[in-house]
Amino acid sequence: MHSYGPYNPPMASEKLPQDLTTFEAMLTLMRHLRAPDGCPWDREQTHQSLKRYLLEECYEVLEAIDNADWKKLSEELGDVLLQVAFHAQIAQEAGEFQAEEMLRQANEKLVRRHPHVFGGARVADAREVERNWERLKRQERGDRSNLAALPRALPALAYAQLLQDRAAKAGFDWEEVSGVVDKVAEEVREVQQAPSLEEREKELGDLLFALVNFARWQGIHAEDALRRASDRFQRRFLKMEELAQQRGLNFAELPLQEKEALWQEAKGLDK
Repeated sequence: MHSYGPYNPPMASEKLPQDLTTFEAMLTLMRHLRAPDGCPWDREQTHQSLKRYLLEECYEVLEAIDNADWKKLSEELGDVLLQVAFHAQIAQEAGEFQAEEMLRQANEKLVRRHPHVFGGARVADAREVERNWERLKRQERGDRSNLAALPRALPALAYAQLLQDRAAKAGFDWEEVSGVVDKVAEEVREVQQAPSLEEREKELGDLLFALVNFARWQGIHAEDALRRASDRFQRRFLKMEELAQQRGLNFAELPLQEKEALWQEAKGLDK
């Protein structure tokens, strides 16, 4: 841990910034919120307690992008930036690091990992940029493998796809997509033939991993695809219930055949 000397908290009653368009203004506001006469809730937060909020804000950013809602995207990106400022203020109070160090490290990294822009290096295309980025990152971290530094807290599908992406960049990949398709079919059979729940769980994991690989070969992010499929299912299911209610029907008591008819109707309305 670095030491930055004693931290003297401001008072919330001190002068607030007039220009609210800068990151410095956000840091100033956060200092006021964390001040002794600031907000009780903000004062009691920690890095650990804020984890869930950072994650929620990131998913709200993804939802805004998926919906092409650019006004909402602007708002949600601001909320993510607010979480960054929150953590930076907590860190400064604890003597862990200062916001200036955080920003300097990020900007130095941008320059260092773009030698073809800020230096004399030459690249053929965006794929070579990706390879150089991963190579430079491994050198900086001292990692022996580009699979070693992946955060385990990633959602499972995203984690699987990143593992496969990096393995492929190291030359460990199928020669053509037909091999991936055959692997998916093989894993389906192994799930069906598994003799126990423990074995079925293991084989189902292998099947999901193979499906993620198929998505990667199609240029699709499996995490995004499943989230959008879940969103479609929710919309259509809610529409089914709405249609049943409009017709005075008890949805839960309808036979499966009538529910399937409502599903097809809801699907047709979901364009």
